[in-house]
Amino acid sequence: MAFSTHPAARPLRFPSGLASIILFGVVWAGLSLFLDDPGLLPGPAEVAQVFWHEFQSGEVLFHLTATLSRVAGAFVLAMCIGSAIGILAGMNPGFNAWADPWIIILLNLPALVVIVLCYIWIGLTEAAAVTAVALNKIPMITVMLREGARSLSPALDDMAATFRMPRIRYWRHVIAPQLAPHFAASARAGLALIWKIVLVVEFLGRSNGIGFQIHLHFQMFEVAEILAYAFSFIAVMLVIEYLVMQPMEKAASRWRRHEG
Repeated sequence: MAFSTHPAARPLRFPSGLASIILFGVVWAGLSLFLDDPGLLPGPAEVAQVFWHEFQSGEVLFHLTATLSRVAGAFVLAMCIGSAIGILAGMNPGFNAWADPWIIILLNLPALVVIVLCYIWIGLTEAAAVTAVALNKIPMITVMLREGARSLSPALDDMAATFRMPRIRYWRHVIAPQLAPHFAASARAGLALIWKIVLVVEFLGRSNGIGFQIHLHFQMFEVAEILAYAFSFIAVMLVIEYLVMQPMEKAASRWRRHEG
């Protein structure tokens, strides 16, 4: 008995990610009904109503844009500095021995301490906010790229030396493909960490942004508003994660499937 392999004959598969989100909503709604206290845990419908009101007023877009601009600025700054230091440390043992204590100190320095010090030293400014977030992220990127640089293939280096490959082509065709997966992984992990720290920075010392709104509604114990603003930003970050970060990470690792 023959089975059809035509795509139309295959059963439709419900996306597991969408099923997971639906399950989350069901659990949330059930827990809200069980507690029966909108002041403690409002249901999805109430939060959606608050979000729609804030969206129509333009408040959500205004504060979301402010937060995203800080995330983008801190992300670019941290990736550039952290990648440069990490690659240099991984390829230069002498520099790594000098930089390692600094990296360890910054890795273990609490984010709250860095944020407070930046606000004290620089002031309650955008520069202080972005700098504080970037400083918290740079050590992690440095470590990930350093390990990537340490794992570079000696065989590929020998091949490049044998064929007398020019320096630019060597970095483009030998070094960059090997570092790409580490760069993509650090970018993905970094984005997840940066936006959380940005909310803390806004909570403590900015006059706009999602973190500021959460602080404002926290003072009035408005849980529905807190959840509405939190989920609005989480939704944006999920879109970036699935449409940008994950495809970038897969593309960066694609060359490994052709090794050997």
